[in-house]
Amino acid sequence: MDITQNQHTEEHPGYAPNISNFERGLSIGIGALLVYSAITHFRKTPVRSVFRAALGTAMAFRGASGFCPIYDKLHVDGTKNEAVNFRTTLKVNKPRMEVYSAWRNLGTLPRFMKHLKNVTETSKTRSHWEAKIPEGSPVSVSWDAEIVKDEPGTLLAWRSTEDSKLYNAGKIEFSDALGGQGTELKITIIYHPPAGNIGAGAAKLFNPLFKKLIKDDVNGFKQYIEMFQAGSVADGFR
Repeated sequence: MDITQNQHTEEHPGYAPNISNFERGLSIGIGALLVYSAITHFRKTPVRSVFRAALGTAMAFRGASGFCPIYDKLHVDGTKNEAVNFRTTLKVNKPRMEVYSAWRNLGTLPRFMKHLKNVTETSKTRSHWEAKIPEGSPVSVSWDAEIVKDEPGTLLAWRSTEDSKLYNAGKIEFSDALGGQGTELKITIIYHPPAGNIGAGAAKLFNPLFKKLIKDDVNGFKQYIEMFQAGSVADGFR
């Protein structure tokens, strides 16, 4: 822990910093705006202004102390920019080729991978990716990727190109589920922060909450793919 963190821990006993410097500055800025809005609009909307003042004070404290009670309950340490390594096995009630087609058409990934803003295929094997930081935010981080293995109905793997700002890789293995009912997917998705200063936006990508977002997106694929009738996914993606 650095000197700054020690100072904040001493100033706020029991509140060890668990948010990044970027989030701290953002929290203080938002808190100040909310308090200012509460003061200037108090006569017109007193009840709403009191609520704004309370929320603004809480946000300012979050920024000044570096402590977020929600992160604390979730055991999240936002002070660390960690690589995201996500692996899971998923079963969906759809044929293998139909499931493979849903992943192979990269441009449609943002339909169920909500952390992705856009994926544009620039050639048969190359594509340009944008991720939202955080989900719903206009701020995004982009990189280029290429497909390194493509075995229709069996395996699909991609990775970011060498000149990309961050490292991203993914691998989807497709196999028939036990009993021949549906498809089993073994999914691996990796994000590694590049060396050096990657900027506030990209740095915010690498935290435990982002890993949870990817998990939710992957689990959402089951619901997404099973909403379609057999054959309609591939047809609809053309």
